[in-house]
Amino acid sequence: MDTIFALATAAGKSGVAVIRISGSQAFEAARALCGDVPPPRLASLRQLKDGSGAVLDEALVLTFAPGHSFTGEAVVELQTHGSLAVIGAVLRVLSTLPGLRAAEAGEFTHRALDNGRLDLTQVEALADLIEAETEAQRQQAQRLFAGAFGFKVDVWRKDLIRAASLLEAVIDFADEDVPVDVTPEVMDLLQRVAHSVGQELQGFSGAERLRHGFEVAIVGAPNVGKSTLLNALAGRDAAITSEIAGTTRDVIEVRMDLGGVPVTLLDTAGIRDSDDIIEKIGVTRAIERAMKADLRIVLLEADHDLELELCPDDIVLNAKSDFPGDPSGISGKTGNGVNTLIQRVTDVFSARVAGVGLASRERHRVAMSGALSQIEVVRGELSKGTDAYDLAADDLRVAIRRLESLIGRVDVENMLDEIFSSFCIGK
Repeated sequence: MDTIFALATAAGKSGVAVIRISGSQAFEAARALCGDVPPPRLASLRQLKDGSGAVLDEALVLTFAPGHSFTGEAVVELQTHGSLAVIGAVLRVLSTLPGLRAAEAGEFTHRALDNGRLDLTQVEALADLIEAETEAQRQQAQRLFAGAFGFKVDVWRKDLIRAASLLEAVIDFADEDVPVDVTPEVMDLLQRVAHSVGQELQGFSGAERLRHGFEVAIVGAPNVGKSTLLNALAGRDAAITSEIAGTTRDVIEVRMDLGGVPVTLLDTAGIRDSDDIIEKIGVTRAIERAMKADLRIVLLEADHDLELELCPDDIVLNAKSDFPGDPSGISGKTGNGVNTLIQRVTDVFSARVAGVGLASRERHRVAMSGALSQIEVVRGELSKGTDAYDLAADDLRVAIRRLESLIGRVDVENMLDEIFSSFCIGK
């Protein structure tokens, strides 16, 4: 494979910039720049020079031996000063060296996957970790990046491989010293996997929302204080406020961090009947978006009601209430009840993410659901007796492949390894 290089830190001016080189020619490339390189994992200060001997910069050079780097290849990291001129000069020199080329988007991580340093779930977790905006998102991404999901999938996979190997042994090696009635053990293994996969699927919704963030819609009649409340919650003038009813015509979004949970507040158009075509569109959008949100904050004035179907967690408040003694009152203008509202919203979403699973992407859900369905098929076939073992074994292999797709590993040799290590075959 080509030796690749790229700026690993964000583009632009900075105190320090990291330029990463990965591949079989990484050490040679570093020597072309600085003469010699420090031993692996020992950083040392070096002058970087171009082909004519002109000094480009003074950099901290750090090397990693193959098998001990992020990509699994020989890697050199150059920690240079972060000026655009220095970065550009070093990258230009690297581009002239034989066997080197600029890395493509995501190529370092792709090589880490190819070399077995990361599985697919860890690759996805790395992307989530980079994009994390809140503490809860960081913690969730860190769990995945540490391999928690991959470890769980591997346990499922091993149990199913064990079950399949039992069936295959009976089918292919019936004359050898192997158990004949393996149905009870196979059923136990399938039950264990099905229960664990089912639990993970139950936590999928919360994990997915944690990754993307929750939406909270502020709804109510026109001029009830929705935009003022949004501004109070956001701590800035995110929405235009006016005494004129119908000022808000479209949905205004403000991203917030509530207790480590990512939340997008939605200021919607006032809900009422109107002859104004533009306002009617805004009202329709407000209702549609509010019903799709994860939580609704409903602002009501005396003797007014909204014809919306609310959920148990939705929060209904008395609008423009300046009396601290009113537990259901809120006023974005004076701040009365705002802190209480923030705590209520935080509590709702904290409860929802408390039991989140590790699976957080649609492909995770599809793969697990497919494997679970296949396990149920296998159970049905096993109930028919040993004559259906061959069908059960085929369907079990499908379930295994669906789980293996989660981590990007499909290895048919594992089943044979299990058979030969568990039974006295061919003695």
